[in-house]
Amino acid sequence: MKSIPSIIFIYAFSACLYAQTINQKPDISDTDTTYQNPGVINNLPVFYKKLADGMTFPLSWLSGNFSDFSEWRHTAREKVMQSLLYTPPAVPFEALVIAEEDRGSYVAKKVVLNISADSRILSYLLVPKGEGPFPAALLLHDHSARFDIGKEKMVRPFDVPNSISESSQQFVNQTYGGRYIGDHLAESGFICFVIDALNWGDRGGGGYEGQQAISSNLLHLGASLAGLIAYEDLRSAQFLADQPAVDTSRIVSIGLSMGSFRSFQVAALSDHIKAAICICWMAPVKDMISPGANKTRGNSAYTMLHPGIFKYLDHMDIAGIGCPKPMLFYHGRYDDLFPVPWVEKAYRKLQRIWDSQGAGSLLVTKIWDVKHMFNREMQDEAFAWLKKRFSE
Repeated sequence: MKSIPSIIFIYAFSACLYAQTINQKPDISDTDTTYQNPGVINNLPVFYKKLADGMTFPLSWLSGNFSDFSEWRHTAREKVMQSLLYTPPAVPFEALVIAEEDRGSYVAKKVVLNISADSRILSYLLVPKGEGPFPAALLLHDHSARFDIGKEKMVRPFDVPNSISESSQQFVNQTYGGRYIGDHLAESGFICFVIDALNWGDRGGGGYEGQQAISSNLLHLGASLAGLIAYEDLRSAQFLADQPAVDTSRIVSIGLSMGSFRSFQVAALSDHIKAAICICWMAPVKDMISPGANKTRGNSAYTMLHPGIFKYLDHMDIAGIGCPKPMLFYHGRYDDLFPVPWVEKAYRKLQRIWDSQGAGSLLVTKIWDVKHMFNREMQDEAFAWLKKRFSE
């Protein structure tokens, strides 16, 4: 029989070995080192590819899950509308003209109206002189990280501070070849209408640094920035169609960059829009959410991000809801925001959708040797296409 001191010694020795065992660090050379560390690289979760692989867009017309195009359009449109999150209560526009400027063949008007039950805003309405009815253009401004001007990017402003006039002209010189698109179309006989999106121009206040906070705060309140912009674009289409001198069979939406997204979106969601011109914004979402892509920085992405929609539809699918309307998509070969391979992939999918409905000739896609812009040569070709379509 062991003595008590021996037992105490054995117990103490065993306890020491146990302590060393539980405190000993494992030899990592013998373990699996593929664990998730770090969790974020290039603003993306390290598992983003797995998430992307799970995006199959089951509501796409090209998914093979639908056989009737009209039924698909209804289903897809309803899904997009649901993703807007919030629809303000309907109210009359109660439009009021507060200023006018005679510009020769047309009149520029400042119009105050209820764009929603939440917002009464200032807009520009350009009206050609004469009896009409006239074709009409819904002008949709871009992002460009320029928040001091919105509607003034597309219509020459009047009765504004010099700082706004100068900013407007500088932007138009840089982006539109010195031509105000709205004024040019009004001279050609189009009624034109444009508003500020929330956080731009007269509706500003957050600027570039605040746009993510605005987006977050709206989501906390059961709405979204992208959803409100989309809703107000739909209301703008309604207002334009309500004008007595407008030929409702000839209303086009036009936009560059974020305005391009807004253009194909409103064409998809509004029956008032009969054609769309979309410049320098179109690519598959999986490409846009990849390392180094502009959209992965957040910021401006929130103006074009509807919660949950990409579980069902890609950007091209949303645009395809507008099929078989005539739609024109241009892109710049040297546009750093949208690499050409992405754009070509998107254009091929768009073509498949329009071809499936025997409307392939109504879709125009073209890549120009330019940067992120809509210069005069591009405008002239696009507007010639539009006038031809509206004359058929």
